Amino acid sequence: MVEYTMQLDGVFGALADPTRRDILSRLSSSQMNVSEIAAVYEVSLAAISKHLKILEQACLIRKRKAGKERIVSLDAKAMRQAAQYLKQYERQWNERFDRLEIILKEDV
Repeated sequence: MVEYTMQLDGVFGALADPTRRDILSRLSSSQMNVSEIAAVYEVSLAAISKHLKILEQACLIRKRKAGKERIVSLDAKAMRQAAQYLKQYERQWNERFDRLEIILKEDV
């Protein structure tokens, strides 16, 4: 349970940054090398490397070596786990909204 919670903390922490969310969005359509990712942003290669390290630690991406390049691809497993975690709260809120809707209709 502790490991699962720590994994979720890492995922949500990684997703808290708009640059990292944008990187994930770009990787959802195709894998890219680190230089291609860095070329999109007006920050240093070192800054992008830090973002990628955080995403990798959160298990949201995978890096592999291809010659001199580091190829980055999306790893959706951790994202699915976070979505499952949030889904339980979605059910609770939907039930509450349904009850509220019934109460409001009774008052009309």
